[in-house]
Amino acid sequence: MIRKLRIFLEMIKFEHTIFALPFAFMGALLGAVVMENRLPEWGEIGWILLAMIGARSAAMGLNRVIDSAIDKRNPRTAMRAIPAGLLRVSEVLLFSAVSFVLLFLASSRLEPICIQLMPIAVFMLVLYSYTKRFTWLCHIVLGLTIGLAPLGAWVAVTGSFDTAAWILYIAVVFWLAGFDIIYACQDFDFDRKDGVHSIPARFGLRNALRMARGFHIITAAGFFLLFAMTPLSWGYLAGTVIAAGILFYEHWLVKPSDISRVQTAFFTMNGWLSTVLFAFTLLDLVVLRTW
Repeated sequence: MIRKLRIFLEMIKFEHTIFALPFAFMGALLGAVVMENRLPEWGEIGWILLAMIGARSAAMGLNRVIDSAIDKRNPRTAMRAIPAGLLRVSEVLLFSAVSFVLLFLASSRLEPICIQLMPIAVFMLVLYSYTKRFTWLCHIVLGLTIGLAPLGAWVAVTGSFDTAAWILYIAVVFWLAGFDIIYACQDFDFDRKDGVHSIPARFGLRNALRMARGFHIITAAGFFLLFAMTPLSWGYLAGTVIAAGILFYEHWLVKPSDISRVQTAFFTMNGWLSTVLFAFTLLDLVVLRTW
């Protein structure tokens, strides 16, 4: 049982939850402060955490099933759980179904609009895995999907949208799409040979990295714009400057002639970025703000 659990956690890359989870908490924190001049309740944070775990686990499970044939042909992914025979498709589908139930239960304990909007989130979670079969815009679709984390958390504690919520959503969309382009660079040769659609395969490594850089400029602009639109002060601004520096360093690590440090740029730098930005937002709104 422990071995099987480890395989499931490895399959869904549970540690990658660090990418989106801090932004979900950031969305909940900002939403409560901007819309209702309060801090989120611990119960709200707990249900948002469970909803995030359910959504991401379901999405990754389905992705591994849908992409199992492609993964088997790709030397980099051939040893993933399904192509390597460590897990059966039926087991992963059951795991995804249970994860969707967790998402539903958690959403039902938050604002009623969460349940009403959940079909949109589920549709996006399923759609992404198919997009690489027909469009190089798959990175944008992934960004639009993962970006629902902070937007959904904002709605979960307020029951409504706001311009600032959409700015945060757009910033996270382009952040995710940008680093997914960088990640896809390591499959450049395979994608072209196998007919998998991606921006690196369509436009080449140099142009792909330029597009990723442009996406991250939009991300940085969005984070700075939040400072002007919300009660955030110098604490958040300091975190935003650090986040912009992390983005710059990420692009310095990966060059068209040398993509050997893609994993560092993808996992380490982006994990730090989301964590730093949330930590400084928390510092700003909880410690520095006078209630």
